Amino acid sequence: MPWRIGVDIGGTFTDCVAIDEDSGRFVACKVPSTPADPTEGFMRGLRRLLHLIGCRWRDIRVICHGTTVGTNAILERRGGRLALLTTEGFEDVLFIGRQKRSRMYDLDMNPETPTFLLPRARIFGVPERVAATGEVVRPLDLCALQGAVEALAEGAVDAVAVCYLFAFANPVHEQVTRNHILRRFPHLPVSLSSEVDPRFREYERLCLTLFDAYVKPIMAVYLDRLRAMLEREEFGGQVYIMHSHGGLNRLELALHRPVGTLLSGPAAGVIGARHLALDVGMRDLITCDIGGTSCDVGLVSDGVVALAEEGRIAGYPLRAPMVDVTSIGAGGGSIAWADAGGGLHVGPRSAGAEPGPACYGRGGTLPTVTDASLLLGYLNPATFAGGEVTIHPHLAGQAIGRLASEVGLAPLDAAAGIHTIVNAAMADALRLISIRRGHDPRQFTLVAFGGAGPVHAGALASLLGIRRILVPLSPGTLSAFGLLVAPIEHHAVATFMHRASELADEQLDAVLGGLARQCTDRMSQEGVPAGQAMLRYTAHMRYAGQSYELEVVLPAPREGGTVEEAVRRFHQTYERVYGQRHDAHAVEFVALRVVASYTPPPPPSPAPPSASESPPAPTSRQVHVSGAQPTPVPVYRRERLLPGHVVHGPALIEQADTTIVVPAHQVAHVDERSNLLIHVEDGP
Repeated sequence: MPWRIGVDIGGTFTDCVAIDEDSGRFVACKVPSTPADPTEGFMRGLRRLLHLIGCRWRDIRVICHGTTVGTNAILERRGGRLALLTTEGFEDVLFIGRQKRSRMYDLDMNPETPTFLLPRARIFGVPERVAATGEVVRPLDLCALQGAVEALAEGAVDAVAVCYLFAFANPVHEQVTRNHILRRFPHLPVSLSSEVDPRFREYERLCLTLFDAYVKPIMAVYLDRLRAMLEREEFGGQVYIMHSHGGLNRLELALHRPVGTLLSGPAAGVIGARHLALDVGMRDLITCDIGGTSCDVGLVSDGVVALAEEGRIAGYPLRAPMVDVTSIGAGGGSIAWADAGGGLHVGPRSAGAEPGPACYGRGGTLPTVTDASLLLGYLNPATFAGGEVTIHPHLAGQAIGRLASEVGLAPLDAAAGIHTIVNAAMADALRLISIRRGHDPRQFTLVAFGGAGPVHAGALASLLGIRRILVPLSPGTLSAFGLLVAPIEHHAVATFMHRASELADEQLDAVLGGLARQCTDRMSQEGVPAGQAMLRYTAHMRYAGQSYELEVVLPAPREGGTVEEAVRRFHQTYERVYGQRHDAHAVEFVALRVVASYTPPPPPSPAPPSASESPPAPTSRQVHVSGAQPTPVPVYRRERLLPGHVVHGPALIEQADTTIVVPAHQVAHVDERSNLLIHVEDGP
């Protein structure tokens, strides 16, 4: 039996799922994450999963992995020791940045450029110059270059970034520089801006190249250690790594450009939610992934995952295509606290995996959202996280009790207040991804997942007027499942600065064709059969004189992909986004992109269990519902609910990886795929 396995390492839990490619059998488990050494939690989760499914290591064909190692290296300032080689006279681009201030009148504000990456002393200017057209204006000074390379030994660096002016137009000087470095230091990682981000805007290109070099040594150590551990277990399959754009690359290819893994954590959840929703005919979704440390919200419109061209990490620009996810520090581990005036607040600080919420009994004493959920009766201590985590209700009561005395409330009211505050913060994130971008959330289905997503989904739907909620069969491990249905994907991009009126169709076709060949070459390295990858063509375009551009989907070359058609589509896109268009104004191209994508055939869906007329008799538990005093509420086991069963709120539905809270005036239906569809009815 060949198995595909997905492993997603989160801040609190490591989620593992397995699918039998022959039968479609699905198995999932969760184990606590091990922040000090993520590979320990990774291997522990795999061993537990193999035990559950009863197979051997050699039965695993594919492991897909989502990792936050690179992201954490930046957030915790523990990446590699860097040096930078750049064009002489441009050594201070990193420190100058864009001269923007997010807080205009804060005199004590820290620099808003990532100066922590390296000191000025390890930036070396090399005499050379390439014009914006790609013409070599000043040849590369090989003697000066050799001196800079020798200086690297004195700096004892772990990686080198090379970012020459206009290298995106002609990369030859950067390529020669890399050859010189590798002749002197054969094993030193080198990141070239012409490969990492071959586009104009010097500061953003420099930042991405530096981030790539900064995480390369850390990612190499992590992935090499992971590979060695798997080889010791005689695993002979392929390992794929999730990227921020929602696609997978083989481990070996991911190491060539590790910056692509940054901010990839939330991407798999959106991909998994889209797959499940399309399977039941839903095309407009707001995804809400609430875990231990954050709430990650994404959007799928007409079946298409929303992508962003640029994100930010620790406040710094990260110009790489990524699934457009809004993240806030609101999750089960978010810490509740009181200000000097006795006001109640939640987050953004989190208890994380260690020590975790107070109820975990691992030394944490501060009250968290999970502690509040336990006190309110939403969580069952006996079945929390499938029994993997021992829960201590009295510790949660003590932590909430101390906070309650600070804010002048009864413990139960303080717990309810914590939920009210965190729900309001999450609702704001939902508005940011929908209303502020021109989408009406009432027309969307809310897909709730993560360990805490289904706990809060009912309240969030009521706050935003959403009428339908989809809770997958295994919401706590949906991000790991998303790894298994994500496509193998590669992007190729090129700067393409041309006025549309001065551009011939042949010029456009030539560049798009070259980018397509780059993508297909990489897909062949992935082992994708020739002709099986889908190609998507886009252009970044703007009206002449504008500073920013829109991405426009183009037809394939020789399929109507003309300059005239590109301009027509740009006007349409501009009108859709901004509500106006300027047909008489000159249009210009800025960049071109080609994306190659291949999704392996999905495993067969296992036959759903037989439907029955009514759900089994529930148990009961005292639960604090909608501001009222605790009242008995029916509690159902998710695995006992079959297609056709209906549960009326208020009710709780428990399963190993989460609890679904069904408030009053909401009704949960089990569909033919064993998903829960919760419909919000009109209140009294």
